[in-house]
Amino acid sequence: MIYQDPLAYLLGLEGIALLDAWAGDHDRAFTDARLAEIRRLLDDEKLRSRGVLAERVSTGLVYQQQAAGYDAEAGGGLFAMDEPVVADYLAGREPGVALDAACGTGRFAEFLARRGHRVIGVDSSPDMLAYARRRVPDGEFHVGELDRLPLRDGSADVIVCALALEHVPLRPVFAEFGRVLRPGGDLVISDMHHEQVTRGSVMSARGPAGEPWIADTYRHPLGDYLRAALSVGLQVLGCEEPGGRQPGEQPDEPLPEPATGIGDWQDWPWSLMDYLPSVARASRGRRPPLVIWHFQLPAS
Repeated sequence: MIYQDPLAYLLGLEGIALLDAWAGDHDRAFTDARLAEIRRLLDDEKLRSRGVLAERVSTGLVYQQQAAGYDAEAGGGLFAMDEPVVADYLAGREPGVALDAACGTGRFAEFLARRGHRVIGVDSSPDMLAYARRRVPDGEFHVGELDRLPLRDGSADVIVCALALEHVPLRPVFAEFGRVLRPGGDLVISDMHHEQVTRGSVMSARGPAGEPWIADTYRHPLGDYLRAALSVGLQVLGCEEPGGRQPGEQPDEPLPEPATGIGDWQDWPWSLMDYLPSVARASRGRRPPLVIWHFQLPAS
């Protein structure tokens, strides 16, 4: 079980911001404001005794509920971040057989089909695949797991896997990618940055009796991807962490007014960030929401 307490979360954001100040990102006035804010939070009646116990469950249980609204709700601004990078990584790639691994509702299956690839999509959720089949009627779609892909050895010229690897151990999945990819083939991965997962960006749902569920989620440091990829002979061609800011860089948009409530558990952590927008923005800082990799299996 996972215990989630809104006061603990907000104090954690304050702590991140204070550590950034310690490292030189902010001045004394910022630090003094954070310390005063912490004192106010500790006395805030809205945050008292609001902790929730949530159960870890399989991703299939969560995505069964999320399928209908996934593109509109779960993707948010992440799609706008990863799609241009993926397009750049695959620019100039000749059409071939392309696997959309953990294809979900078919976002990248459609992207690959438009570029002339013969598309195969694999996902563990039949509910998500139903949307993918409607989106790409000429695609070939299968129910399957990332560590047991229903494809022959060396059968894919391109593999794209987006916003899925945070749910699985990396080494067995990369072993499958290496098995399925043809020599000279490209593997492009978009995944939630481990910093974003730490700040609470996970897939959640409610069980039959309304009990809180959280999908199995891993925090993969960048070195984990490298070790898994290099172990199967993949080479690194590119890596981007879009969405982060440089030291001293300030966002253009004005700071929103703080929310008056902390919201329901399933709205956390976003409603908590709205409750304390100044420190939420400061704690994001240079911590990007995504990491995007471009690997290639050398031609034999």
